[in-house]
Amino acid sequence: MSANFSEALKTRRSVYGISKDIPVSEARIEEVIGEAVKHTPSAFNSQSARVVVLFGEQHDKLWTIVKETLRKIVPADNFSSTEQKLASFQSGYGTVLFFEDQAVVEGLQEQFALYKDNFPVWSNQSSGMLQFVVWTALAAEGIGASLQHYNPLIDDEVKQTWSLPASWKLIAQLPFGAPTAEPGDKAFSPVEDRLKVFK
Repeated sequence: MSANFSEALKTRRSVYGISKDIPVSEARIEEVIGEAVKHTPSAFNSQSARVVVLFGEQHDKLWTIVKETLRKIVPADNFSSTEQKLASFQSGYGTVLFFEDQAVVEGLQEQFALYKDNFPVWSNQSSGMLQFVVWTALAAEGIGASLQHYNPLIDDEVKQTWSLPASWKLIAQLPFGAPTAEPGDKAFSPVEDRLKVFK
């Protein structure tokens, strides 16, 4: 493993304290995410990933949608902590939304019936790889982020608000911004308990 790649892996952490003062341009963020979308692998080269990047007011709008959606289902006496958590995401500069196009997945299921049950699994695996690549690439640019999952509660309103195809299934949300706090300590289980090598 190259030193640069190893360092990138270590740099990528869940950063919950973020601000709007990002250290790079929006154009650079678009470039980094675009390269990730282009080069992250997918089963059968399906390229089923779809990504939406929200900056500025659009980013704020997303977290308002999440807040108002949760307000309807979280008991009022517990909502304060939820609201504070969502405010921490909204305090960032932007959000990456990760989708998988179910039209592509279903098309592969029809074309390769023998693997029908595998394609949704492979689709999720590919999305996970893309999330990791984008998250790590942003960390390498000095940008903090954390992966969130408010789907499927917000799916319909998100697709309606940004006029997205019905076949796009929301998988995850990645709010990002300039780090304002260090990530907490991370405990690691012994690698020798998790890795077996046979020679």
